[in-house]
Amino acid sequence: SLVARMTLKAGKITSLAESIRAIADMEDPISHTLKKTEVAKDLVFEKMYCPLGVLLIIFESRPDALVQIAALAIRSGNGLLLKGGKEAMRSNTILHKVITSVIPDAVGKKLIGLVKSKDEIADLLKLDDVIDLVIPRGSNRLVSQIKAQTKIPVLGHADGICHVYIDKSADMDMAKRIVLDAKVDYPAACNAMETLLVHKDLNKTEGLDDLLMELAKEGVVIYGGPVAHDTLKVPKVDSFHHEYSSMACTLEFVDDVQSAIDHINRYGSAHTDCIITTDKKSADTFLQQVDSAAVFHNASTRFCDGTRFGLGAEVGI
Repeated sequence: SLVARMTLKAGKITSLAESIRAIADMEDPISHTLKKTEVAKDLVFEKMYCPLGVLLIIFESRPDALVQIAALAIRSGNGLLLKGGKEAMRSNTILHKVITSVIPDAVGKKLIGLVKSKDEIADLLKLDDVIDLVIPRGSNRLVSQIKAQTKIPVLGHADGICHVYIDKSADMDMAKRIVLDAKVDYPAACNAMETLLVHKDLNKTEGLDDLLMELAKEGVVIYGGPVAHDTLKVPKVDSFHHEYSSMACTLEFVDDVQSAIDHINRYGSAHTDCIITTDKKSADTFLQQVDSAAVFHNASTRFCDGTRFGLGAEVGI
Protein backbone atom coordinates (compact mmCIF):
# COMPACT_ATOMS: atom_id res chain seq x y z
CA SER A 1 0.00 0.00 0.00
CA LEU A 2 2.94 2.36 0.69
CA VAL A 3 4.35 1.86 -2.82
CA ALA A 4 0.89 2.37 -4.33
CA ARG A 5 0.51 5.68 -2.48
CA MET A 6 3.95 6.92 -3.58
CA THR A 7 3.89 5.91 -7.24
CA LEU A 8 3.43 8.76 -9.73
CA LYS A 9 2.38 7.14 -13.00
CA ALA A 10 1.49 9.06 -16.16
CA GLY A 11 -2.25 8.73 -15.50
CA LYS A 12 -1.94 10.14 -11.98
CA ILE A 13 0.14 13.09 -13.22
CA THR A 14 -2.49 13.82 -15.90
CA SER A 15 -5.30 13.75 -13.30
CA LEU A 16 -3.26 16.02 -11.00
CA ALA A 17 -2.83 18.52 -13.83
CA GLU A 18 -6.57 18.39 -14.52
CA SER A 19 -7.38 18.99 -10.85
CA ILE A 20 -5.09 22.05 -10.81
CA ARG A 21 -6.86 23.43 -13.90
CA ALA A 22 -10.21 22.82 -12.21
CA ILE A 23 -9.05 24.81 -9.16
CA ALA A 24 -7.69 27.58 -11.42
CA ASP A 25 -11.02 27.83 -13.29
CA MET A 26 -13.06 28.18 -10.10
CA GLU A 27 -14.54 31.47 -8.99
CA ASP A 28 -12.01 33.35 -6.84
CA PRO A 29 -12.96 32.48 -3.25
CA ILE A 30 -11.23 35.47 -1.64
CA SER A 31 -13.27 38.61 -0.79
CA HIS A 32 -16.41 36.76 -1.83
CA THR A 33 -19.36 38.03 0.22
CA LEU A 34 -21.37 35.19 1.76
CA LYS A 35 -23.93 37.27 3.57
CA LYS A 36 -24.78 40.94 4.05
CA THR A 37 -27.09 42.01 6.87
CA GLU A 38 -28.25 45.47 7.97
CA VAL A 39 -28.16 44.89 11.73
CA ALA A 40 -29.37 48.43 12.45
CA LYS A 41 -30.06 51.51 10.36
CA ASP A 42 -26.89 52.26 8.29
CA LEU A 43 -24.94 49.59 10.22
CA VAL A 44 -24.09 46.80 7.77
CA PHE A 45 -22.55 43.44 8.71
CA GLU A 46 -20.70 41.57 5.93
CA LYS A 47 -19.50 37.97 6.12
CA MET A 48 -16.69 37.24 3.65
CA TYR A 49 -14.19 34.54 2.73
CA CYS A 50 -10.60 35.46 3.62
CA PRO A 51 -7.26 33.58 3.76
CA LEU A 52 -6.34 31.79 6.98
CA GLY A 53 -2.72 33.02 6.78
CA VAL A 54 0.27 30.67 6.96
CA LEU A 55 -0.45 26.93 6.89
CA LEU A 56 1.89 24.17 8.02
CA ILE A 57 0.82 20.92 6.39
CA ILE A 58 2.52 17.67 7.37
CA PHE A 59 1.61 14.72 5.18
CA GLU A 60 2.83 11.14 4.85
CA SER A 61 3.90 9.24 1.73
CA ARG A 62 1.71 10.55 -1.08
CA PRO A 63 3.55 13.10 -3.28
CA ASP A 64 0.33 13.91 -5.19
CA ALA A 65 -0.94 15.41 -1.92
CA LEU A 66 1.75 18.11 -2.25
CA VAL A 67 0.36 19.19 -5.62
CA GLN A 68 -3.25 19.35 -4.43
CA ILE A 69 -2.36 21.17 -1.21
CA ALA A 70 -0.16 23.72 -3.02
CA ALA A 71 -2.86 24.43 -5.62
CA LEU A 72 -5.52 24.97 -2.93
CA ALA A 73 -3.20 27.25 -0.92
CA ILE A 74 -2.33 29.41 -3.94
CA ARG A 75 -6.00 29.66 -5.00
CA SER A 76 -7.11 30.68 -1.50
CA GLY A 77 -4.28 33.19 -0.93
CA ASN A 78 -2.55 31.30 1.88
CA GLY A 79 1.15 30.99 2.63
CA LEU A 80 2.30 27.40 2.95
CA LEU A 81 4.96 25.29 4.62
CA LEU A 82 4.99 21.67 3.44
CA LYS A 83 6.57 18.66 5.14
CA GLY A 84 6.17 15.38 3.29
CA GLY A 85 7.18 11.88 4.28
CA LYS A 86 10.85 10.98 3.87
CA GLU A 87 9.85 8.08 1.58
CA ALA A 88 8.85 10.58 -1.14
CA MET A 89 11.59 13.20 -0.57
CA ARG A 90 12.84 13.24 -4.18
CA SER A 91 9.37 13.42 -5.72
CA ASN A 92 8.35 16.17 -3.29
CA THR A 93 11.49 18.21 -4.04
CA ILE A 94 10.92 18.05 -7.81
CA LEU A 95 7.20 18.82 -7.55
CA HIS A 96 7.94 21.79 -5.25
CA LYS A 97 10.50 23.08 -7.76
CA VAL A 98 8.03 22.77 -10.66
CA ILE A 99 5.28 24.61 -8.75
CA THR A 100 7.41 27.47 -7.38
CA SER A 101 9.07 28.00 -10.78
CA VAL A 102 5.75 29.12 -12.29
CA ILE A 103 4.62 31.40 -9.44
CA PRO A 104 4.87 35.02 -10.70
CA ASP A 105 7.35 37.37 -9.02
CA ALA A 106 4.42 39.60 -8.04
CA VAL A 107 3.15 36.77 -5.82
CA GLY A 108 6.55 35.62 -4.59
CA LYS A 109 8.48 32.37 -4.98
CA LYS A 110 8.59 31.94 -1.20
CA LEU A 111 4.82 31.60 -0.92
CA ILE A 112 5.37 27.83 -0.63
CA GLY A 113 8.22 26.50 1.49
CA LEU A 114 9.37 22.88 1.62
CA VAL A 115 10.53 21.54 4.98
CA LYS A 116 12.93 18.65 4.39
CA SER A 117 14.07 17.67 7.87
CA LYS A 118 11.85 16.08 10.50
CA ASP A 119 13.92 17.89 13.14
CA GLU A 120 12.58 21.26 11.93
CA ILE A 121 8.97 20.32 12.76
CA ALA A 122 9.37 20.71 16.55
CA ASP A 123 10.71 24.27 16.09
CA LEU A 124 7.96 25.19 13.62
CA LEU A 125 5.26 23.96 15.99
CA LYS A 126 6.42 26.59 18.52
CA LEU A 127 5.77 29.46 16.08
CA ASP A 128 2.17 30.18 17.05
CA ASP A 129 2.79 33.87 16.31
CA VAL A 130 3.68 33.08 12.67
CA ILE A 131 1.79 29.91 11.68
CA ASP A 132 -2.01 30.08 11.76
CA LEU A 133 -3.09 26.47 11.19
CA VAL A 134 -1.46 23.02 11.21
CA ILE A 135 -2.96 20.21 9.15
CA PRO A 136 -1.39 16.79 9.80
CA ARG A 137 -2.50 14.40 7.07
CA GLY A 138 -1.56 10.84 7.96
CA SER A 139 -1.87 8.24 10.69
CA ASN A 140 -3.77 8.65 13.94
CA ARG A 141 -0.44 8.58 15.76
CA LEU A 142 0.91 11.49 13.69
CA VAL A 143 -2.19 13.61 14.36
CA SER A 144 -2.05 12.89 18.10
CA GLN A 145 1.67 13.74 18.28
CA ILE A 146 1.17 17.08 16.49
CA LYS A 147 -1.76 18.06 18.72
CA ALA A 148 0.31 17.34 21.83
CA GLN A 149 3.26 19.48 20.65
CA THR A 150 1.70 22.80 19.65
CA LYS A 151 -0.51 25.74 20.67
CA ILE A 152 -1.34 26.38 17.00
CA PRO A 153 -4.86 25.25 15.99
CA VAL A 154 -4.72 21.75 14.45
CA LEU A 155 -7.09 20.35 11.81
CA GLY A 156 -6.63 16.59 12.11
CA HIS A 157 -7.12 13.98 9.41
CA ALA A 158 -6.61 10.46 10.68
CA ASP A 159 -7.96 6.98 9.93
CA GLY A 160 -10.11 5.93 6.99
CA ILE A 161 -12.16 3.09 8.47
CA CYS A 162 -15.00 3.16 5.94
CA HIS A 163 -18.09 0.93 6.17
CA VAL A 164 -20.58 -0.40 3.65
CA TYR A 165 -23.84 -1.68 5.17
CA ILE A 166 -26.03 -3.99 3.04
CA ASP A 167 -29.61 -3.72 4.30
CA LYS A 168 -32.10 -6.60 3.96
CA SER A 169 -33.94 -4.79 1.12
CA ALA A 170 -30.79 -4.18 -0.92
CA ASP A 171 -30.57 -4.93 -4.64
CA MET A 172 -27.80 -7.54 -4.41
CA ASP A 173 -26.53 -6.95 -7.96
CA MET A 174 -26.04 -3.28 -7.06
CA ALA A 175 -24.51 -4.28 -3.72
CA LYS A 176 -21.97 -6.49 -5.47
CA ARG A 177 -20.88 -3.68 -7.83
CA ILE A 178 -20.62 -1.12 -5.02
CA VAL A 179 -18.72 -3.39 -2.61
CA LEU A 180 -16.26 -4.55 -5.29
CA ASP A 181 -15.56 -0.94 -6.32
CA ALA A 182 -15.23 0.25 -2.71
CA LYS A 183 -12.75 -2.51 -1.80
CA VAL A 184 -10.90 -3.50 -4.97
CA ASP A 185 -10.56 -0.31 -7.06
CA TYR A 186 -7.75 1.22 -4.91
CA PRO A 187 -7.48 -0.51 -1.51
CA ALA A 188 -4.63 1.77 -0.32
CA ALA A 189 -6.91 4.84 -0.44
CA CYS A 190 -8.40 6.26 2.75
CA ASN A 191 -11.89 6.06 1.20
CA ALA A 192 -11.68 2.32 0.46
CA MET A 193 -14.08 0.02 2.32
CA GLU A 194 -12.56 -1.63 5.40
CA THR A 195 -15.67 -3.13 7.04
CA LEU A 196 -18.66 -4.77 5.36
CA LEU A 197 -21.79 -4.90 7.56
CA VAL A 198 -24.61 -7.18 6.41
CA HIS A 199 -28.20 -7.55 7.66
CA LYS A 200 -28.55 -10.91 9.45
CA ASP A 201 -31.43 -12.00 7.16
CA LEU A 202 -28.99 -12.07 4.21
CA ASN A 203 -26.75 -14.68 5.85
CA LYS A 204 -26.48 -17.83 3.69
CA THR A 205 -28.47 -16.25 0.83
CA GLU A 206 -27.49 -16.71 -2.80
CA GLY A 207 -26.87 -12.97 -3.27
CA LEU A 208 -24.42 -12.72 -0.37
CA ASP A 209 -22.69 -16.00 -1.31
CA ASP A 210 -22.19 -14.65 -4.84
CA LEU A 211 -20.74 -11.38 -3.48
CA LEU A 212 -18.32 -13.18 -1.15
CA MET A 213 -17.24 -15.45 -4.01
CA GLU A 214 -16.49 -12.41 -6.19
CA LEU A 215 -14.43 -10.78 -3.40
CA ALA A 216 -12.45 -14.02 -2.98
CA LYS A 217 -11.94 -14.22 -6.75
CA GLU A 218 -10.43 -10.71 -6.66
CA GLY A 219 -8.05 -11.82 -3.89
CA VAL A 220 -9.75 -10.08 -0.96
CA VAL A 221 -9.10 -11.80 2.39
CA ILE A 222 -12.15 -11.68 4.66
CA TYR A 223 -11.93 -11.57 8.46
CA GLY A 224 -15.06 -12.01 10.57
CA GLY A 225 -16.51 -10.39 13.61
CA PRO A 226 -17.86 -12.80 16.28
CA VAL A 227 -21.07 -13.65 14.37
CA ALA A 228 -19.48 -13.94 10.91
CA HIS A 229 -16.59 -15.96 12.36
CA ASP A 230 -19.04 -18.50 13.82
CA THR A 231 -21.39 -18.79 10.84
CA LEU A 232 -19.01 -18.42 7.86
CA LYS A 233 -15.92 -19.97 9.51
CA VAL A 234 -13.66 -17.10 8.40
CA PRO A 235 -10.64 -15.99 10.51
CA LYS A 236 -11.68 -13.89 13.52
CA VAL A 237 -10.75 -10.20 13.49
CA ASP A 238 -8.76 -8.81 16.46
CA SER A 239 -10.44 -5.40 16.40
CA PHE A 240 -13.26 -3.68 14.52
CA HIS A 241 -11.25 -0.45 14.61
CA HIS A 242 -8.79 -1.56 11.93
CA GLU A 243 -7.71 0.02 8.63
CA TYR A 244 -6.26 -2.62 6.31
CA SER A 245 -5.27 -0.39 3.33
CA SER A 246 -4.89 -3.66 1.42
CA MET A 247 -6.91 -6.45 -0.18
CA ALA A 248 -8.59 -7.45 3.08
CA CYS A 249 -11.70 -6.44 4.99
CA THR A 250 -13.81 -7.23 8.04
CA LEU A 251 -17.29 -8.74 7.68
CA GLU A 252 -19.96 -8.78 10.37
CA PHE A 253 -23.71 -9.40 10.57
CA VAL A 254 -26.00 -6.91 12.32
CA ASP A 255 -29.66 -7.09 13.41
CA ASP A 256 -30.97 -4.01 11.58
CA VAL A 257 -30.14 -0.52 10.31
CA GLN A 258 -29.94 0.88 13.87
CA SER A 259 -27.39 -1.80 14.83
CA ALA A 260 -25.35 -0.85 11.75
CA ILE A 261 -25.47 2.84 12.70
CA ASP A 262 -24.40 2.08 16.29
CA HIS A 263 -21.53 -0.11 15.04
CA ILE A 264 -20.28 2.58 12.64
CA ASN A 265 -20.47 5.39 15.21
CA ARG A 266 -18.62 3.23 17.75
CA TYR A 267 -15.88 1.70 15.58
CA GLY A 268 -15.63 3.97 12.54
CA SER A 269 -13.34 6.95 11.98
CA ALA A 270 -16.03 9.41 10.76
CA HIS A 271 -14.66 9.37 7.21
CA THR A 272 -17.09 7.81 4.70
CA ASP A 273 -19.88 5.27 5.26
CA CYS A 274 -22.51 3.85 2.91
CA ILE A 275 -25.89 2.10 3.07
CA ILE A 276 -27.15 -0.07 0.23
CA THR A 277 -30.94 -0.34 0.40
CA THR A 278 -34.18 0.16 -1.56
CA ASP A 279 -35.96 1.21 1.66
CA LYS A 280 -36.12 5.02 1.75
CA LYS A 281 -36.93 5.11 5.47
CA SER A 282 -33.84 3.01 6.33
CA ALA A 283 -31.69 5.16 4.03
CA ASP A 284 -32.93 8.42 5.60
CA THR A 285 -32.31 7.08 9.12
CA PHE A 286 -28.77 6.05 8.17
CA LEU A 287 -27.97 9.37 6.44
CA GLN A 288 -29.23 11.37 9.42
CA GLN A 289 -27.64 9.34 12.24
CA VAL A 290 -24.22 8.22 10.96
CA ASP A 291 -21.75 10.81 12.27
CA SER A 292 -19.26 10.92 9.37
CA ALA A 293 -17.84 13.52 6.99
CA ALA A 294 -19.50 11.77 4.03
CA VAL A 295 -22.53 9.46 4.18
CA PHE A 296 -23.71 7.73 0.99
CA HIS A 297 -26.85 5.92 -0.15
CA ASN A 298 -26.25 3.35 -2.91
CA ALA A 299 -22.84 4.73 -3.92
CA SER A 300 -19.27 3.48 -3.45
CA THR A 301 -17.19 5.05 -0.67
CA ARG A 302 -14.56 5.74 -3.37
CA PHE A 303 -16.70 8.68 -4.52
CA CYS A 304 -15.58 10.63 -1.43
CA ASP A 305 -13.02 12.80 -3.17
CA GLY A 306 -12.52 16.54 -3.58
CA THR A 307 -12.23 16.28 -7.36
CA ARG A 308 -15.36 14.09 -7.61
CA PHE A 309 -17.26 16.60 -5.46
CA GLY A 310 -16.30 19.38 -7.90
CA LEU A 311 -13.91 21.03 -5.41
CA GLY A 312 -10.77 20.40 -7.47
CA ALA A 313 -8.90 18.74 -4.57
CA GLU A 314 -9.06 18.25 -0.82
CA VAL A 315 -6.87 18.31 2.27
CA GLY A 316 -8.08 15.99 5.02
CA ILE A 317 -11.76 15.36 5.75
